[in-house]
Amino acid sequence: MATRNTTAGEGSARKSGGGRTAAKAPSAAARAGGAPAAGPEAAAAPRAAAGCSCGGAPAGPARAASAPGRSNGTRPGGAARKKIKQIAIYGKGGIGKSTTTSNLSAALADMGYKVMQFGCDPKADSTNTLRDGTYIPTILELLREKGRVEAREAIFEGYNGIYCVEAGGPSPGVGCAGRGIITAVQLLKQQNVYEELDLDYVIYDVLGDVVCGGFAVPIREGIAQHVFTVSSSDFMAIYAANNLFRGIQKYSNAGGALLGGLIANSVSSGYQRAIVDDFVQQTGTKVMQYVPRSITVTQSELSGKTAIEAAPESEQAEVYRELARRVEAHEESTVPKPLDAQDLRAWAAKWSDQILAVERGEVRSAGAQI
Repeated sequence: MATRNTTAGEGSARKSGGGRTAAKAPSAAARAGGAPAAGPEAAAAPRAAAGCSCGGAPAGPARAASAPGRSNGTRPGGAARKKIKQIAIYGKGGIGKSTTTSNLSAALADMGYKVMQFGCDPKADSTNTLRDGTYIPTILELLREKGRVEAREAIFEGYNGIYCVEAGGPSPGVGCAGRGIITAVQLLKQQNVYEELDLDYVIYDVLGDVVCGGFAVPIREGIAQHVFTVSSSDFMAIYAANNLFRGIQKYSNAGGALLGGLIANSVSSGYQRAIVDDFVQQTGTKVMQYVPRSITVTQSELSGKTAIEAAPESEQAEVYRELARRVEAHEESTVPKPLDAQDLRAWAAKWSDQILAVERGEVRSAGAQI
């Protein structure tokens, strides 16, 4: 692992695979309220690396600067930055949560916003498609290695200047998997990183199989203003979404984050869309975007990229751009109305009967005409 720069402007910046350099955290003097650094040295002023240097080679041009039609990093329309918009995206493992989050981050960055993607899964794989398929050191790894960490050591530049952070998790079989989120959030807040980097969006990518302990931090402590959940029409994905709704409802009276809506992923047929539509109607929420299953995503991720970067002219990239526009416009989140266990089971059984009727060519009711 590369050694970190000990003094501002001295030595080489910390690098992770793929050649993109770590972002530099705010200086100690600039921190609001004089909050102490988590490490022994003062950090350099915030500045995203413009290129990479491997083995002493000259830094190359930033990837975003040479891409036709992309934003130059200014706010859309030249508007002044408003309050940082912090959102959390939840979903069960394997549902496409990180794929959705990374494409959303890339689309927002292309729109001219300054974005940080904050991976909150112990697998620490949220941001790799923003960095040519490479992984970055996690905050917990750095803490285990060094004891104390400056924020700049854990923040790495990705596609179009996106700041990438991975909370990480404990050593296998030891400790709480959610602890990384708590530790990472505390570190970045203590050093006023969000404000000093002049961010527009912080997007937390959070494992949603369980909503407890550290995984509930973005909701419970009101860190995120809006929560979105990624779900397909499969029962276990909907079960996880409903469980998340219960957590949001529980903490809503104590200043917790509220629900913005559901992102329907891998929805390619009429009956899949009908199931999702019925679920959001039953729980008093809405669908933010329907994302079809696409080989474009598979191909892009095999090359270590998002669809936004690898296939910017594709229909799938436009789906993600539309999602970004809807997230940009979203202001009012609400408290969902989750189904209890018995009602959820009855709801699923109803849909099971309807799908079976369609499969057999039977039409038992108007509801079966999917």
